[in-house]
Amino acid sequence: MMDQVSAVADALRFLRRNWWRVLIVSALAILPCFWHRHIEAGDLGSHVYNAWLAQLIAKGNAPGLYIAPQWNNILFDVTLVHVANWLGFAAAEKIVVSGCVLIFFWGVFAFVAVVADQPPWTLTPCIAILGYGYSFNMGFMNYYLSIGLACFCLALLWPDRTRNWIPALVIAVLVTLAHPMGLVWVVAVVVYLAIRPVLPGAWKLLVPLVVIAACSALRWYIHHRSNTIVADFYREAPFHATGVDQLVLYGPRYEYLGWAALIFGVVCFALDALARRKEADYWKRLAVPFELYLILFCTASFAPENLRFSTDAAWIGLLVSRLTTISAIVGLSILGGMRPRKWHWTGFAVVAAIFFAFLYQDTEKLNRMETRAEALLSTVPAGTRVIPMIFADTGSRIAFIVHLADRACVGRCFIYSNYEPSSKQFRLRVAKSGSWIVSASAEDANDMQGGSYEIQQSDLPIKQLYQCDLSDWTQLCLRDFAEGESTGKFALGAGR
Repeated sequence: MMDQVSAVADALRFLRRNWWRVLIVSALAILPCFWHRHIEAGDLGSHVYNAWLAQLIAKGNAPGLYIAPQWNNILFDVTLVHVANWLGFAAAEKIVVSGCVLIFFWGVFAFVAVVADQPPWTLTPCIAILGYGYSFNMGFMNYYLSIGLACFCLALLWPDRTRNWIPALVIAVLVTLAHPMGLVWVVAVVVYLAIRPVLPGAWKLLVPLVVIAACSALRWYIHHRSNTIVADFYREAPFHATGVDQLVLYGPRYEYLGWAALIFGVVCFALDALARRKEADYWKRLAVPFELYLILFCTASFAPENLRFSTDAAWIGLLVSRLTTISAIVGLSILGGMRPRKWHWTGFAVVAAIFFAFLYQDTEKLNRMETRAEALLSTVPAGTRVIPMIFADTGSRIAFIVHLADRACVGRCFIYSNYEPSSKQFRLRVAKSGSWIVSASAEDANDMQGGSYEIQQSDLPIKQLYQCDLSDWTQLCLRDFAEGESTGKFALGAGR
């Protein structure tokens, strides 16, 4: 019990000593959530739209849809619905997402501080970049929240803090409600920290070797079960497997910036390690994060990126692209052990300034695009069904910009190609009898979004929101579908 009080007391002492820093950094951390009318973050639009559907279900106004009991992948959505019930979706989006950013930022800060045994103020620009990296911009909000909470949990469970198990258990429950990958990370690290002392010397490399062997065996198994299991594998290693891929968002210029950040980080670490090469305690403290980083690098290099257990099932997608968020966090914990230098912070701050300048420009385009979608969809009769066909610009890794149409439909129309209810992976689901609001088939929903679905008589009337100007990918138009047309017939980006 004393250890638990001590952990809370340490946190309170830190806040008392640094309250002004914490306030300033927190305000800066959430600034990108307020620089446009809407937060442009891929799947976030789908979260907002499905939260609105959850409201309709609660009122009995969404026939054929229901809320399934579910214990994971729900924390963000449930919170969003409750806040929206009080304040409306415009305010709820800003408040809940800002809260997630702060949890992620300070969770990573706490984890790095515990591992490095010093507050990582020098790395705050890096943590801010990661806070608005690939996972955030893809809109993986439950996963993002889960990782932030998992960082707090691991900060309590790091060696010499293992008696903080009661608050850690409470946080672990929230981690589980957010996303299972966060819980897997917590359990994996706790187990590794438990067995590591038993492994002498070079035997500590046994775990990374086992990971490589397991991933290789998984690849072999998937390739030999290709008739039932479909998968593709990450092809961007080793650069992306380092975690730097979290910087690569809307085009090639982010990759150049990622290389610059990686090289600068390596130089900072190399010079610090050279100056401290004779400090035994320094190298001893680095051992665990180095080993964890190696394990994560191996997993990201060998694990499947997308997985589908049958042709009728929904995809379990972008596994490695999510995992590298954790790789980046552990990488920062290695850098966190450096002796702070002013030029460290200056270099990272320059990278952050360039990153956020790029991000502002690209999300501003998406915000204009969403404004156009709202203007078009505001003219349709209430209850109109829509299949949006909106594709990201060539070279962008943020593929889910189509969901800006989902948010534009809130209160007005229904996205018939909404993949969540038919996938059976989320709490909002469609009944076996079907619903006129959404497709009851996961395969049909997938084909609608991909452009290969052929419109049936039973689908009509239904409209298409699509990009209609070859010279400007942000321009949108609205038209009526006809029976027999494919959803990709007029979509400029179909088949990209």
